[in-house]
Amino acid sequence: MGQAWGFGRYGGPEVQEFFDRPDPVPGRGEVLIRVDVAGVNPLDYLLRSGLVSGLDGGRPFPRVLGMEAAGTVLAWGEDVDGLEVGDAVFGFALTGGGTYAETTVLSAPNTARIPAGLSATVAATLPVAGTTAVDVLDQLGLPAGATVLVNGVGGGVGLAVARLAVGRELRVIGTGSTAKREHAETIGVRFIDYAAGDVVAAARELVPDGCDGIVDLVGGASLRTVAPLARDPRNVIAVGDSSVPDLGGRFVERRLDRENLERSARLALDGVLAPVITAVHPLSDAPAALATVENGHASGKVVIKVA
Repeated sequence: MGQAWGFGRYGGPEVQEFFDRPDPVPGRGEVLIRVDVAGVNPLDYLLRSGLVSGLDGGRPFPRVLGMEAAGTVLAWGEDVDGLEVGDAVFGFALTGGGTYAETTVLSAPNTARIPAGLSATVAATLPVAGTTAVDVLDQLGLPAGATVLVNGVGGGVGLAVARLAVGRELRVIGTGSTAKREHAETIGVRFIDYAAGDVVAAARELVPDGCDGIVDLVGGASLRTVAPLARDPRNVIAVGDSSVPDLGGRFVERRLDRENLERSARLALDGVLAPVITAVHPLSDAPAALATVENGHASGKVVIKVA
């Protein structure tokens, strides 16, 4: 038996609970891992709320929270290639196993070895934030010297996008709350504070002719406010708001395969995609870790150190 943290039914933080569960049995295309570090993401509380229940793998309650992890392979199911017992790996729990737990199962096609020199803590931040950053910037395909606006730059994904964009020699403008300014500016972002007044007017002062691209991580009214700043509406890429085509933009095309994980790991090793990790919690403090992200107070990436 191992400890896990999850939820007994769909709802808010009140449905969360610690519980013991046996080690999951890896099914076809799955690997069982001992979890060293789990990443914390907004997707985690969206899953708990029931808004994206299609990603739960159909598993019974109680369900374990978390979608990304790094750890060590303990066993594998049928039809698993390229991974062995003892491998240090990172990847997605796409079949509903969760990652806020001592052991879990990851989807083998969406799991990769951790390269030598990369820590498990950094690797655990890459499946969601790292690959998202690669995907949105590849989809935009902007040349060096172009300007990209990252709407909601202060979180784990936003800072990953900004850092990778700076590495691609793009000019980066980022919007965020006051508390997110320092981390954004440290990596070269020209920061616009939500609370300081008219975001569009502030952006126009920096780019009078508009932006070459926009990566939106906020959605809703905020997306609709900044979208007109793009010179070409097709270069508005939204990560969370699937209504973006109504504005002429595009929803991010995600690539969750091993190849993209390996690419993100290489970028992290080279320092081009180094995550801004601002909090490391033990598993016993998982409620506080997720609350920080859910309340919008997290600047950078929050992780849970399990092992």
